[in-house]
Amino acid sequence: MKILLPTNDQKSSSYKLIGEPISARKPSKPFNRVAFAAGHVVADPLKGGIDWKGTIAYRRYLLNLGFGIAEAMDTSQRGMGLDWPDALELIRRSIDDAGSGKSKLIYSGCGTDHLNLAEAHSLEDVTKAYLKQLHAIQKLGGRNILMASRALVNAAKTPDDYIKVYGRVLQEADHPVILHWLGPMFDPALKGYWGTDSFSTAMETCLTMINQNISKIDGIKISLLDAEKEIIMRRLLPASVKMYTGDDFNYADLIAGDASGYSHALLGIFDAIAPAASIALSALAKGDTAKFHAVLAPTVPLSRLIFQSPTQFYKTGIVFLAWLNGHQDHFIMIAGAQSARSILHFVEIFKLADCAGLLRKPELAIQRMKQLLAIYGL
Repeated sequence: MKILLPTNDQKSSSYKLIGEPISARKPSKPFNRVAFAAGHVVADPLKGGIDWKGTIAYRRYLLNLGFGIAEAMDTSQRGMGLDWPDALELIRRSIDDAGSGKSKLIYSGCGTDHLNLAEAHSLEDVTKAYLKQLHAIQKLGGRNILMASRALVNAAKTPDDYIKVYGRVLQEADHPVILHWLGPMFDPALKGYWGTDSFSTAMETCLTMINQNISKIDGIKISLLDAEKEIIMRRLLPASVKMYTGDDFNYADLIAGDASGYSHALLGIFDAIAPAASIALSALAKGDTAKFHAVLAPTVPLSRLIFQSPTQFYKTGIVFLAWLNGHQDHFIMIAGAQSARSILHFVEIFKLADCAGLLRKPELAIQRMKQLLAIYGL
């Protein structure tokens, strides 16, 4: 199968698909890594807002492939189109649909995004905002991921202020939470998180907070796109606290690990590469590291492209692939985020997804790629 695609020199060339589509299938045994996929939301192109049916259907798909769901997080356009009321409704629907058997596999984003930054004058304001969301999620029977807070960056004066706020919020958690350290490449407003631009100093502050609240913490996800930093911190964590990689550039090696340990996974890219990630993690659980790397290796260039700078627009590539693969009927995103990347960016995603075996219905993918090209007059 071939398709005519535009090139960087304003010409076009014929591209022949070469990938062997990976079949999505339910794992035969549990993974030996905890693996969360951060799910995207499907927009309603007519009414605006969220297509709840399509969004929940995608969560069922991810759960069936063996993943937990990191709900209402950055990949769901939290803070970039998804506000707190809709986030809470999304969390409620996900937990209800999963039922008692799988709801424990859903951890949901707890933040301060409902708080007007102009009104976040004190640490108490930030603490109350965190607790509002924490209690709302727990009331639904949900488990929490404590997201990084823009309001805390504004209100905190010292590293100790971060320790105070997190400690106060964690006291009221009814189940161990996952912490999320999100780097400024994902959200520039989080520059200087933990009270400093120095990684080593920030890590010391974070580790101090973790050690003061060990019983309340399941693990921490760091999204700094730097494998060395993640490994350094991973080796310093208390034994009971998991490291969840949030590194969409280096996840394969970090999950595989080294002689000193490994990372679990909480990744936005798992939304897009779910069939490959599921097969790879199944192989790893069976001790077949060669297959693990063979399956995941072609996904890494794809992920690096999707998460290239400006990184916060990676959601566009995630939703583009969901549309190409027939998981939704349109390529429209909440807040019009489908326009955040160029047509040449989508062309390269198409090619790399093919090479990774992630175009599950090549004929459909070609048809939809042609539809997108036509919108651009190509």
